[in-house]
Amino acid sequence: MNLPNIITIARIFAVPVVVWAIVSGRPAIAFWLFLAAGISDAIDGFIAKRFGLQSELGAYLDPLADKALLVSIYVTMAVAGHVPQWVAIAVVSRDIMIVSAVILSWVLDKPVTIRPLVVSKLNTAAQIAFAAFVLASLGFGFPPGPAFELGMVLVGVLTVLSAAAYLGEWARHMAA
Repeated sequence: MNLPNIITIARIFAVPVVVWAIVSGRPAIAFWLFLAAGISDAIDGFIAKRFGLQSELGAYLDPLADKALLVSIYVTMAVAGHVPQWVAIAVVSRDIMIVSAVILSWVLDKPVTIRPLVVSKLNTAAQIAFAAFVLASLGFGFPPGPAFELGMVLVGVLTVLSAAAYLGEWARHMAA
């Protein structure tokens, strides 16, 4: 257990607090916690790389913390009516598809290494930006305007493209 892993675990423990803040009508708190989680993600990565504290545990925990936060926020915002349900379904379905493909690869004794694709990085950035925008709009009372629709469509398109790209990579791996 090292400092980057402790920071990552703290980010995981922040997930239910962010969910609570959204469902209890405190979106400003959810926004600030989401922002703090994003900053802590950058800090733990910096510390791990700068001081040689990368670990196998951290390699699993960091993406788990990121996905737990994003999936929880999207599901909670959809249930609360802040984003359309299809957006949350797309975000969750993509992640379930990726995890299922990895598990199936292990079961079939053809383990696959997941490497981040450019479209996946763009997708994650869009998901984070849109979630932050929605939480900020709710928390600070400004109308989202057309940026809401643009962000929603961008997240939807990039999520589908990312899922398709990973599925293609996985299929090539399994066929080899």
